[in-house]
Amino acid sequence: MAGWLQALLLLAVLVAVHVPLGDYLARTLDGGSHWRAERLLYRVCGIDPDREQDWKHYFTALMAFSLMSVLALFGLCTCQQWLPWSLGHRGMPWQLALNTAVSFTTNTSWQNYAGETTTGHLAVMAGLGVQAFASAAVGMCVGLALIPAWSGAAPPTWATSGSTCSAASCGCCCRWPPSSGCC
Repeated sequence: MAGWLQALLLLAVLVAVHVPLGDYLARTLDGGSHWRAERLLYRVCGIDPDREQDWKHYFTALMAFSLMSVLALFGLCTCQQWLPWSLGHRGMPWQLALNTAVSFTTNTSWQNYAGETTTGHLAVMAGLGVQAFASAAVGMCVGLALIPAWSGAAPPTWATSGSTCSAASCGCCCRWPPSSGCC
């Protein structure tokens, strides 16, 4: 009985918030306005957030961001004994670090180790925690690019360089642009 009540409560909450949440996401993801911090970051990185790009450039940017994410997490995992807050843990063997980095970057989050006995606080916070968020953001970016393409409504250039991904990745939280400056 409690399970049904929980399901009904969840359904009621979803019905109540779907319109305001959908409106908020539509306003956030349209890429119309950029925060001051975003504009500064775009200027520093040489990004024109309003420039259209084709699928090849979009794909390259997402793959470059994912590759940089794998390398950064791999570095955190293998070098953690020299980093602060390692809790005395040695770095992971390269095979385990690569497996972990690819896993968290691709949003599968598969762990082949006991986290509390293998990773220190910095690797968990700056590595695994960031990738848990960034990998979902990359998934949103891909979804935002594929939905118009699959619906047949895709113009020749169907992804913007900075605004779509920055809004998709963090528009609800902090609007950090993860993949817009990679290429």
